[in-house]
Amino acid sequence: MPPGSDSNTKWKGSRDAWLDAAFELLLDSGVDSVRILPLAKRLDVSRTSFYWFFKDREALLDALIERWREKNTQGLVRQTEAYAESITEAILNVFDCWLDPKLFDSPLEFAMRSWALQSDEVAKEIDMADEARIEALTQMFERYGFEPLAANVRGRTIYLTQIGYISMKTQETLEVRMQRIPAYVEIFTGQAPQPRELQRFQARHGRAMEDAQAASGTAGH
Repeated sequence: MPPGSDSNTKWKGSRDAWLDAAFELLLDSGVDSVRILPLAKRLDVSRTSFYWFFKDREALLDALIERWREKNTQGLVRQTEAYAESITEAILNVFDCWLDPKLFDSPLEFAMRSWALQSDEVAKEIDMADEARIEALTQMFERYGFEPLAANVRGRTIYLTQIGYISMKTQETLEVRMQRIPAYVEIFTGQAPQPRELQRFQARHGRAMEDAQAASGTAGH
């Protein structure tokens, strides 16, 4: 079969398909379940086709780490660097990560941190990611005039709060989370977000602040 033909692709899958399946197993059952034979069965392809894309299981696990690093660490860093008129809008850009899994995948983050409990190498990757993310948040605050120590403390507070949400698998309805957003912004920055900033944030996530407040029956609180 010629390389690149439809039948050949079906026979061996694709690199992304193997990675997607590996992520599904990681999320469902932990890293010990991420093995070549179960992945091949899940993809309905030949076990030997794995080696078209990866040298061995360790290479696959390395690729999982790299994809997580790009998705979650770089996704968060990019949001800290996104254009904003004020620090409050900058924080709302960061909050996009907590509501949009295309920017930051919280279940994946939980799975990676669980994996880190079994692997010193992954634990080091987590430590580096934490440092890079907090530094990005710190720099964001500094760009809006905060002193370095205050910027770092605020950045750490935002980050560790969200990691706590993830680690505890905290569940909130969208209405409850939207209702709490303005208070979080004010606590983290010392400034209340402007209505236009909240409107832009709400529009990005498909509903107006008034809808969330009306649903809870606590508008203005």
